[in-house]
Amino acid sequence: MEKNKKYNTRGIMASLLICGFVGILSENALNIALSNLMEVFQISAATAQWLTTGFLLTLGILSPISGLLLLRFSTRQLFIVSITSSIIGTLIAAIGLNFEMLMVARVLQAIGMGLLMPLIFNTVLVVYPQEKRGAAMGTVGLVYMFAPALGPTVAGVIIQYLSWHFIFWLSLPFLVIGFLVGLKYVENVTEVTKLRIDPLSVTLSTLGFGGIVFGFSMAGEGSEGWTSPVVMTSIIVGLVAIVLFILRQILMKQPLLNLRVFMYPMYTVGVILVVMCMMIFMSTMIILPMYLQNQNGLGLSTLVAGLMLLPGSALNGILSPRMGSWYDKYGPKWLVIPGIVIMAVMLWLFSSISTASTLTLIVVLHIGLMIGSAMVLMPAQTNGLNQLPPELYPHGTAVMSTVQQVAGAIGTAVSISILTSGMKHYLQGSAAPTQPTDLAKAMTFGSHNVFMFTMIIALVGLVAAFFIRRARVNQVEIPSTN
Repeated sequence: MEKNKKYNTRGIMASLLICGFVGILSENALNIALSNLMEVFQISAATAQWLTTGFLLTLGILSPISGLLLLRFSTRQLFIVSITSSIIGTLIAAIGLNFEMLMVARVLQAIGMGLLMPLIFNTVLVVYPQEKRGAAMGTVGLVYMFAPALGPTVAGVIIQYLSWHFIFWLSLPFLVIGFLVGLKYVENVTEVTKLRIDPLSVTLSTLGFGGIVFGFSMAGEGSEGWTSPVVMTSIIVGLVAIVLFILRQILMKQPLLNLRVFMYPMYTVGVILVVMCMMIFMSTMIILPMYLQNQNGLGLSTLVAGLMLLPGSALNGILSPRMGSWYDKYGPKWLVIPGIVIMAVMLWLFSSISTASTLTLIVVLHIGLMIGSAMVLMPAQTNGLNQLPPELYPHGTAVMSTVQQVAGAIGTAVSISILTSGMKHYLQGSAAPTQPTDLAKAMTFGSHNVFMFTMIIALVGLVAAFFIRRARVNQVEIPSTN
């Protein structure tokens, strides 16, 4: 291997980020179009929800084994497979004639994104020196934070003026462009090692993380909620499988997912903060649009609700690279701690909004929440990954990707449960539980409970943030290709 090899980082990152941004954008845009798809395909809400659940389930299964894949296959091989899968899935979705075609398309898209996102993080760790990774990870924040938040706005415009098919027709050219750029610039940045695949570890990982993601997703989306036998069975099987998986990884010489990453304290703190951010982000991204659009809330259209969330989302994307640069210059503590404080304050203020609150207030609070999130997520994630030695990069990114999927599923399900139980509790004490006024108050009460729940999560993250410091790792050189 050549030492100190120079990579065309602009070309590599342009390709990866174009594909990642478009993939996540179309994923979240389709989630907003589920109601429209129910009418078009004449399917129930439970059936339509599989377009989301199936996507999340595929990610939950792929994420834990992505570390092994990053070691067994070259960067270019994984890039080609992931983007090819995304392109084929997007094309099938664009011409989708029925629910079955769209379901197959979603699985193919999830395979593409499940391979691509860990690949992006691992590539950043390899091709950028430690003192420049913050800015690079901040740019990655455009994909992770801006794309999903932009989804409702894009979906609202497309559905109102075109049809849901154009969510994918408009995405397809950008995926092809990103793929062609990648064929020219993406290099093999790591050495391929033919590690033995342990079938039992793969099985336990699939049952464990897949079961947890599936169970929590169904709890948040199904009508029976936590009392559903399917939900309870999935979560119990998932938890047992994860415990057995962890025990097996500890005992193995070449584990599927190397849990030694948690021996590095800044990485562990980073994982805690990532979990906090994802739970808050997914909770607010499901509850706030519901409150804005529900007839018992503000009763706004999908387009208007999406436009209200756009300023905060755009600012988050704009600030992410800047926060990364500030991390490189000042370290994590002076970003992460104030960022969590801002998030906690915004969530506390959100817990007092009502149908009488102005749209301007809600937009301002959302902007504040997104600013705080930009100050926390990528700096904490970068700082944690920076402490790992190069041989643990694939495993570190795999763990990060896995906990994000699990935290997102848990955050969504718990928030929906809190909202529902809060509404039921309020209506039980109401003299007129069927009146629109009381239904609106119940929706507000349930939403307040969710925002208080997320504020508590932020305060727990604040405790962890006081232990953060700039990561140091003895690193002589950056791995490169021949």
